[in-house]
This record gives sequence, C-alpha cells and structure tokens, in this order.
Amino acid sequence: MTTCEKITWLLSEGERWLKPEYRSFLQLLNIISHVSIFSLSCGRSMLHKISKVEFHPLGVIGAIVSWNYPFHNIFNPMLAAVFSGNSVVIKVSEHASWSGCFYFQIIQAALAAVGAPENLVDVITGFAETGEALVSSVDKIIFVGSPGVGKMAWSHEWRTLPALIMRNAAETLIPVTLELGGKDAFIVCEDVDIPRVAQVAVRAALQSSGQNCAGAERFYVHRDIYTSFVNQVAKIMKSVTAGPPLAGRYDMGAICLLEHSDKLQNPVDDAVDKGAEIVARGSFGHLCEGAVDQFFPPTVLINVNHTMKLMQEEAFGPIMPIMKFNTDEEAIKLANDSRYGLGCAVFSGSQRRAKEIASQIHCGVAVVNDFASTYMCQSLSFGGVKDSGFGRFAGVEGLRACCLVKSVVEDRWWPYIKTKIPKPIQYPVAENGFEFQESLVEALYGLNIWDRLRALVNVLKFISEQNCVAGRKRND
Repeated sequence: MTTCEKITWLLSEGERWLKPEYRSFLQLLNIISHVSIFSLSCGRSMLHKISKVEFHPLGVIGAIVSWNYPFHNIFNPMLAAVFSGNSVVIKVSEHASWSGCFYFQIIQAALAAVGAPENLVDVITGFAETGEALVSSVDKIIFVGSPGVGKMAWSHEWRTLPALIMRNAAETLIPVTLELGGKDAFIVCEDVDIPRVAQVAVRAALQSSGQNCAGAERFYVHRDIYTSFVNQVAKIMKSVTAGPPLAGRYDMGAICLLEHSDKLQNPVDDAVDKGAEIVARGSFGHLCEGAVDQFFPPTVLINVNHTMKLMQEEAFGPIMPIMKFNTDEEAIKLANDSRYGLGCAVFSGSQRRAKEIASQIHCGVAVVNDFASTYMCQSLSFGGVKDSGFGRFAGVEGLRACCLVKSVVEDRWWPYIKTKIPKPIQYPVAENGFEFQESLVEALYGLNIWDRLRALVNVLKFISEQNCVAGRKRND
C-alpha cells in the first residue's frame, strides 16, 4: 500500500518538484521605507536578475537496505532514483536475498515493457564487503538499517556498518543518507478515548511483528488513565495469536531472523529483573517443532523505567513497555531521553495540546492523534536525528536528495539591461570607491528612510562625478 502511494505521488507531483524552481516571485518590495513598488525580486541588489534552482541527476545511486520490508525497501529508493533521472544499484540484506531477486524480476519486466535500459536498475546480494564495495562505486549512498548492524573487520578493529559507510563515502566525498531505526515514543494524555487509542497502540507495537523502524517502542500514559489503559491493552494483546499465515488465521507472523527471538527475550528478562511485570502475552498457533524459535509472543510490561534496556535500546519486536507520567513536561522529558530520534505519536482530546507536546520532541517525524501516518503521506520526507541517522528520503526532500542541486542566475532583461560594474569601483578603483560602496550599502539596507535617501543621493552623485571624469578623459 505504501509503495502504491509512493508511485501515485511521483506520477501526480514528482515532475513538478524536479522542474527548475524560480526563487524570483511577485512581491511587494520595500525599496525605501514607506515607498513601495511591485517588482520581480531576487533581492534588493539583484532586481535585474532572475534566480532559479535546477535539479540534475547525480548519476548512480547506491542503496543498502534492510530485511524487514523487503518489497518496499527495494522499490522506495529505486522509484525516487529512477524518477529523478538516475540509475540505481540496490544491495538487499543477506537475510532477504531470495525475495530481493524475485522482486528484481518484476522490475526487469517493467523496464522491458517501457523500453528502458535493462541495466538502469540492478539488485545485488552479498555481505558487508559487498556493501563496502558499493559505497566506493556510486555517486550517492542510501543506507537503511540499524546503528549496530552488520559488524565487520576493518584494519583489525570492529566497527559498525554505518561507520564503515561514512568512512568509505568520505574517501570519494559522496552524499549519504542514513536511516538507522528508532525508539519511538507513544504518548497518551488523560483526555483520550481509551478504547480507540488502545487499539492504535497495539497496532503500533505489533505491526510487522514489531519489526518496524517507525514502530512505537516506548509507551507513556498519564497516571489518571494508566490502569484503565493497561487493562484495555492487555485484553487486546491476550487475544492476539501468532502463527504462520499459510497454516491458519493468525494476527501476527514470525520474527524474520532465527536468532532474533533470543535477542528479544534479553531486554524483557532485564526489565523483569529490575522490577518490571509482564501483565499480558499473546499466544501461539500450531507451530511445527522447527518453527518455534521464529515466533515471539506479543508482550505487555508495566512498572518499567529508563534504567532498563527495554526503554533504551531498539528492541525491534512485538513488545509493549508502558510507563506512567504525571505532567506534559515529564512526558516530553521522557520522550527526549533517548539516543534515538526518528519519530513520535502524541494522543490527546485537545489537538492543540497534542501538537504542543509533539513540537517539543526532538525527532524527525511526528504524528498527532494517529500512528505512522506520516509515512503514508508520501509528499513528506522521512528520517530522524541523533542515532536514528540523518538526511531524508521520500517526499519532495527525498526526491531532490537524489539530484545535483544547482543555483543559476541570469539577467532578467537581456540584452537590454546588462550587468555593469559601477564606475567608482571599476579597476583601477577610484579614490572615492570606498565611500561609494559604503553609500550603496546604506542606500539598500539602511535602517530608516532618511539615511537611505541621503545615501541614495550620494550614490548618484558619485556615479555622476565619475562619468564626468571619464567624459573629460575621452575628450582629452
């Protein structure tokens, strides 16, 4: 659905945002205080110019993408790169190699159907060294993953893959976009419709079995409704059944990586050891013996705090830790107490209050009274701050990030009016050149009408005197 939305947005609006953007516009220009004229303006000193920004293809875009959304993670960078005139090479996760190659067949068929070059898009597989080679071979790199993913050896040291990407990209000085996951806060004020918000909260925790970079991983609920909210969420969570979709009707699927279940249990155990309580867990369907380790029960914990791994480290699973807060200021402080800064969701019966809270949370995307709808609005950019990365993909900003952005200035009324350096500051500079420049600055940017008028008279006087001198020299 998200990919379809992206295609729809690109087809309806993409071309418009890649056309040259003129920064000149019809405005009321105050040349001198209280004396106004209509003009097409590039600024006060460049009235005779037209300015614009052009967007040109960069060349070859490289993308290293994660395993959690194998279809969208291929199509998302591919669509933006190709639409903006680039070719693209996408390295899929080693955990999604089969599906990546399968989706590549769809792309190849689409390219052939429109007569596009078959090598316009390429999908490659491999491990970290493949990604390293890709970074050294492209004109821009997009990385979607996690800050601690894909450790590999480099000069006998262990470093994370994002760090290696930055190091390799620095050698060729190519632009980099990093989307490194998050630990998103989900804030619930006391004036909400509890049954409605509880359903949204469970969805925020369980979508894609919790393997969602924009999923909610920290739930902060006002103390006045804490018990009621927890009871409602626990009731929903207990009704959730996890199992293989082809074997029956289940609410949630598997954990993609076999070893990830053990990693999910670790922060849960740490939280329980430090005083947290598991109040609800979903159930499993009929699983064969070999599949048990690929499923993790949906889990709700209370009495959590920020000393626990579960509230500090990205879990990437169907776990819902719920912590109470007393004031809006406390909720904001708790939400910002994280090394991540991808997104947040804030719920309140007062939209103004929710917006005020969301505006103070240090993150890249925010949703008021909903969850993750920013990603369905494909006109919006997506990305975070802090350990969630930098740069943006999707939306206008993401589309233009695949481009060489070039600023261009030209004469507005060429060839009738051409740029000419004023006589007093032509080489060799006249004796009154400094005074002329000083008066010109005052005439354009002076703080009051009288100073600007006086400076304008001086400018005209300097030019007139210089023209007279030049005329006498010609006569002589």
